[in-house]
Amino acid sequence: MPTQSDQSQGTTQLIDFNLKGTDGRQYGLADIRGEAGTLVAFICNHCPYVKAIIGRLVEDCRTLRDAGIGCVAIMPNDTETYPADSFDNMKVFAGEHGMTFPYVIDETQETARAYGAVCTPDLFGFDRDGALRYHGRLDSAGSGAPTGDETRELLEAMLQIAKTGQGPKDQVPSVGCSIKWRN
Repeated sequence: MPTQSDQSQGTTQLIDFNLKGTDGRQYGLADIRGEAGTLVAFICNHCPYVKAIIGRLVEDCRTLRDAGIGCVAIMPNDTETYPADSFDNMKVFAGEHGMTFPYVIDETQETARAYGAVCTPDLFGFDRDGALRYHGRLDSAGSGAPTGDETRELLEAMLQIAKTGQGPKDQVPSVGCSIKWRN
């Protein structure tokens, strides 16, 4: 049963973190924040919804980086229960998909809880001042196969935020696998 992101709950501001990346570095906001905005994406390795969109997310993050928007992907799942999401498997996943932005692990799950993330993917877009302006899906294809005609909702929203400081009025929640919380 898919879980839908909860746009009425969660953070309204960027929240700092200190998380280990697949490249062995520690990352916080100062390392990933962009001059024009910041995207915080909660994803994992095993979720079919993430697998369906990861290529488009990586492509969009390249475009966003060129527009001055920083991106980070955070893996929040319990890796004991879901070993496919282990740190070693995150390294493989990042390499296979050509991630050009940090992919970090939220071992304590404190960051996911602070942001109010509930599913993977769960996408949070912030303006240059750190205010939440987008909390929605990647694009109109959702978890379906892209046709080439989909609306690139995240990309368009983040470029609009970079230009105007405001997100789109209408935002469609993301749908994905529930975050695998520790007991």
